[in-house]
Amino acid sequence: MVTSPALARQDCAALVIGGPTTVLDLGGLRIVSDPTFDAPGPQGYLTKTQGPAVTEEQIGAVDVVLVSHDNHADNFDERGRAFAMNAPVLFTTTGAAKRLGTPAVGLRPWSTYTLTRPGTGEVNVTAVPAVHGPEDGDRDPDGYVNCEVIGFVLSGSALPTVYISGDNASLRTVAEIARRVGTIDAAILHAGAARVPGKFRHRAVSLDSIRTAAAAAVLGAPVNIPVHYDGWAHFTEGRDAITRAFDDAGLTAALRIADHGTWLSLQP
Repeated sequence: MVTSPALARQDCAALVIGGPTTVLDLGGLRIVSDPTFDAPGPQGYLTKTQGPAVTEEQIGAVDVVLVSHDNHADNFDERGRAFAMNAPVLFTTTGAAKRLGTPAVGLRPWSTYTLTRPGTGEVNVTAVPAVHGPEDGDRDPDGYVNCEVIGFVLSGSALPTVYISGDNASLRTVAEIARRVGTIDAAILHAGAARVPGKFRHRAVSLDSIRTAAAAAVLGAPVNIPVHYDGWAHFTEGRDAITRAFDDAGLTAALRIADHGTWLSLQP
């Protein structure tokens, strides 16, 4: 059997594996967001249609895993869970941290955890809010639409500031993040207009293509990498729709989209 080569470490770059799963090399750290590695097939009431472009073995040693929420298989499947639980540290929601245990660390929105970079310096991981459905969607007893979800902002001296949206459908939330964070150099935006029968009158629970481009405009980020727009049956808008929306908005120069398994620079 031929073994695929491991992913060489990069300087400030991201690689989309499929679904939401993204590898980020930033400040000497290898970070993986929302790990999903299961083969295609049914996952409860969801159906996975495409496997990952890169395996866990190819990723190699990981320093940090980010999990926006552990409630849905399209963001955190069985193999993704095993991968995350073997990481040195896993940042996620407070509820997920209680369910998962060590090495999970629960972060509330606007709390920050500082990591030491190899050699010298630091990388700050700041949790930011996300709304996993329409603003007026029914909320659970804890006040969450759909479930508790967070996004992340990664920052550090001489590093690009990177926003990872998580499953967020709210432009109001994006505007709050832009206001409070300030300059964002790169945004990894969960798109795809995910829709689930029986939920929120079939309205999207993640950004549709037009709102993905609008989020890029609100953030003012010169680099925007859409993720989570294919690989599952409940996504209703794919790569072509995203490309068209950025073109219609006059933001094609700010769009970074490529075949999965391709490194994309996070540098403005």
